[in-house]
Amino acid sequence: MSFVEIKYCPCTLSEDFDTYNRTALKRLFQGKKVHHVLPYDSPSTNPETDQQFEENRKRISISGVQEKFSLLLEKNKLRLIREGEQGTYILKPIPGAGKLPDQMPANEHLTMQIARQVYGIETAENGLIFFKDGTPAYITKRFDVKEGASLSFGKAEKLAQDDFASLAQRTPQTHGVHYKYLGNYLEIFELMQRYLPTYKLEAPKLLKTLVFNYLYSNGDAHFKNFSILETPFGDYRLSPAYDLLNSRIHIDDKDFALEDGLLPRNLALGKTSFQFAKLAEKALISEKNFNEIMALMISKSEFVEKMIAASFLNNHTKRNYLQSYQGRLKQLLKE
Repeated sequence: MSFVEIKYCPCTLSEDFDTYNRTALKRLFQGKKVHHVLPYDSPSTNPETDQQFEENRKRISISGVQEKFSLLLEKNKLRLIREGEQGTYILKPIPGAGKLPDQMPANEHLTMQIARQVYGIETAENGLIFFKDGTPAYITKRFDVKEGASLSFGKAEKLAQDDFASLAQRTPQTHGVHYKYLGNYLEIFELMQRYLPTYKLEAPKLLKTLVFNYLYSNGDAHFKNFSILETPFGDYRLSPAYDLLNSRIHIDDKDFALEDGLLPRNLALGKTSFQFAKLAEKALISEKNFNEIMALMISKSEFVEKMIAASFLNNHTKRNYLQSYQGRLKQLLKE
């Protein structure tokens, strides 16, 4: 695979940059001048490199179907972690399954950047990065590792993090293989009320992310893709958003990942916008707050279109992504 010509920052998607801009370096790499090309061939292309990736795969504890690797930043160079080290970055190369797998890194990157830049949703820091052969990968900075922590010999300080499948005490052994897709999103709000002392501040953030997931056809937002994170004060808050992408481009999924959708089945009546309003009411989010969230989420179309155009998706996938967004936006507007 040959390198595409880079005209936009592979992190912020700002125009007229052929590598990471200063804002990207500050957010993603603590201001260090990191290059957008990794010192590795892409997986499955070099036997020597593949052995390093295979050893690294065994050391990462992040679950999920997609292959992931753990990196750390040493001076201004990213490298795969070695035994006994705590990585601070997660690398997600092109997966081996799904439709248009080569577009998945750019899809996740674009969707995460739209969430942050357009709607002000707090997200894990992220960007695109490339292997030596030009193959793209998605890179995200771990938010559960304390800044400036020691990264070797297992001494890194980590913040406690629990996803909502764990909080709901759901495992494959207790609830079957589809355990993370059971139930409805109101259950996540109810768990938040139990575990978060600042629930009233955190609940609108979750609602905004759920509306975002609907608008951008993220049909894989299951219980493990939401979590709570320890604060420096020892209590918990909703973690930054992660794993946001237009999943409809890659798999034929439903509007919502959870089996019952937004609400319990006896309450899940009417159009989607009405269900969001009912969810907000049940989650104790004020009508004023709900209306402000919806007004934001149905605006900004011009900004969204510019970001899609600046993305690293190919032209065909850019059109599909834009049409998907416009279709969902039309659904919310007419309801």
